[in-house]
Amino acid sequence: MNALFQIAPETPADTPFIEALHADAFGPGRYTRAAFRLREQGAHSMDHSFVVRDGMHMRATIRMTPILIGDTKAWLLGPLAVMPGFAGQGMGKALLRHVLELVNQPVLLVGDPPYYGPFGFERISSTNIVMPGPVDPKRLLIAKLGIEERAALKGVVRHANL
Repeated sequence: MNALFQIAPETPADTPFIEALHADAFGPGRYTRAAFRLREQGAHSMDHSFVVRDGMHMRATIRMTPILIGDTKAWLLGPLAVMPGFAGQGMGKALLRHVLELVNQPVLLVGDPPYYGPFGFERISSTNIVMPGPVDPKRLLIAKLGIEERAALKGVVRHANL
């Protein structure tokens, strides 16, 4: 990782920055996405959510939300966002590696396969998984789950604290 920035736990004081970054990165359409529907069901895990700081300035963020896929405990990754002008410096990838090292359960996300594939994410059939809103089946990805477990995984995806 770049010595000029550091990964730090997200704090409540970071919320205004993170919300502004999400608004810039994803626009108002983010509220209609299936992943957002999961996030509005309950809080993300502060113990598994991080920011990148470049000196005193926050430059990137990643959040993890506890979910259930049927009866299987898992995590919803995201949003992962990097401030405009700072993409390509490795901050997003460093955050992604960091959270994946912390968890031992499956990690679900809706994202770009070329970006997330090198981190172990693979497409998962949306036939057996019911998201709380529309999702492009080509972008429904999961990591940290073996082939047999992936094939058997089914059920409604919901926040774990419901």
